[in-house]
Amino acid sequence: MNTPPAAADLNLCLCHSCGMACDFTDQPHECERCGAPLHRRKTNSLARTWAFMFTALAFYVPANLLPVMNTKMLGNGADSTIMSGVLEFWAAGAWDIALIIFIASIAVPGVKFVALTFLLMSVHRSSLWASKERSQLYRFVEVIGYWSMLDVIVVALVASLVKFKALADIEPRAGILFFGLVVVFTMLSAMSFDPRLIWDKKRENPQNEEVMDEVTSH
Repeated sequence: MNTPPAAADLNLCLCHSCGMACDFTDQPHECERCGAPLHRRKTNSLARTWAFMFTALAFYVPANLLPVMNTKMLGNGADSTIMSGVLEFWAAGAWDIALIIFIASIAVPGVKFVALTFLLMSVHRSSLWASKERSQLYRFVEVIGYWSMLDVIVVALVASLVKFKALADIEPRAGILFFGLVVVFTMLSAMSFDPRLIWDKKRENPQNEEVMDEVTSH
């Protein structure tokens, strides 16, 4: 069964700004339609993805250890971390809110770290295994990335709405800043990764891929 030609075989290059398929025969530097720089692959994709991910990991530790907000009720104040907030909601019977915060603030960043590490390692090893599934995993990482901002938005809204002076007051703490940085750098990491690298080795070794498909099918 003949495989369809790749964009590189047709000397085409997709513009990342406007999405136009540009003729790359003479290797133009800019898109004909929007003038954005053209490149067949994202520049230093793997190095930038590793750098952003390690930066996010460095911020992930203080984001979970430091308090994200301080709650004052009738003059008595208490700091809350992300995990302590989850436990308080769970103990109060609001298990649904606790589950949402846990998934958005702790599980989602963890899943992104594991998934991006797996994708990076597979590209470094020039793996031919499950290229389609790895591409789908990358799209999944992109989709769930935005939900990590939920905790930051909740703290910002609560802090702005609950202002009763002597009765009650909520103030953000340093932990929410670190958590926001985790979200930003994990999103930058996912944006820096070029999923086309997953398919490059398969295009270079189509026969090896066919052999692997036969082996896995038996």
